[in-house]
Amino acid sequence: MRAAVLHAPGGPEALKLETRPIPTPKAGHVLIKTKAFGINRSEMFTRLGLSPDVQLPRIIGIEAVGVVESSPDGTFKKGDVVATAMGGLGREFDGGYAEYTCVPVGQVQVIKTALPWETLGAMPEMLQTAWGSLFKSLQLQKGETLLIRGGTSSVGLAAAAIAKNHGCKVLGTTRKTDREELLKSSGVDEVVIDTGSVSADVRGRYPKGVDKVLELIGTTTLKDSLQCARAGGIVCFTGILGGEWSFKEFSPFEAIPTGVGLTVYAGGPEEFMETPLEEMAGLVKEGKLKLLVGKVFKLEEIVEAHRVMDANMAGGKIVCLT
Repeated sequence: MRAAVLHAPGGPEALKLETRPIPTPKAGHVLIKTKAFGINRSEMFTRLGLSPDVQLPRIIGIEAVGVVESSPDGTFKKGDVVATAMGGLGREFDGGYAEYTCVPVGQVQVIKTALPWETLGAMPEMLQTAWGSLFKSLQLQKGETLLIRGGTSSVGLAAAAIAKNHGCKVLGTTRKTDREELLKSSGVDEVVIDTGSVSADVRGRYPKGVDKVLELIGTTTLKDSLQCARAGGIVCFTGILGGEWSFKEFSPFEAIPTGVGLTVYAGGPEEFMETPLEEMAGLVKEGKLKLLVGKVFKLEEIVEAHRVMDANMAGGKIVCLT
């Protein structure tokens, strides 16, 4: 099989297309013939050598969709359309950047709704992260006001679409004024231009603060995002688009306003299996949930796909077809 393999940290060109043996699944695992996979920021961090637990060489990629090739214990039927994500995929064991991937049966969902592979390929990690952040961590309720910090990211756009479909008012941030239509097309009601600080702008619109905040930029903006939430509101730290994993200094008494809750979302296999992918696939097919696929590449174009991600040029989820 063809696979994109990382032997040493580096730029996009560090991903090498090679021929590898097709994995042989054992009991409790399933062999998937990969049809598509999404490209994710966490894979960029792995490629750069910022995931210290990843042993190289490694076929990276934390998600994949495709058809079941073999399921030794009969959990799945050959030909089932399935999705998988997280649970060590592309980190502890070889991942989705290949024509076949072998994963534990406990992190695989069957998708019965027929959708194009590029749409299915965009779904697993993006929808898990968006859905889990909104409903498990933020406990989002109909009618609430949600601020998405990092609104033009693929997860941010998906979260906006899901929250809007749930009956919420959505604010989304961007650093670029020309991204306003992109945000609004995904369900954002109010665009907030991010100059490094948005709390004064948000408080000008909502003096008591918004109900919920989804933080996708990370530690570089979290303190400011905390100032956007009302007393009794919740801020969920999910992404590190800003590229910094931790604070140099953090004083909780100064950073966290009284009465504001701070939580995180870091989904694993259990959270992936809780994500209603089939239900959301149905909503996508019916046109009730809009997912924005930014650019589509082939496996042999993996280096260019990573260059586009590095340059933030996708305007939606990047998907590779095998």
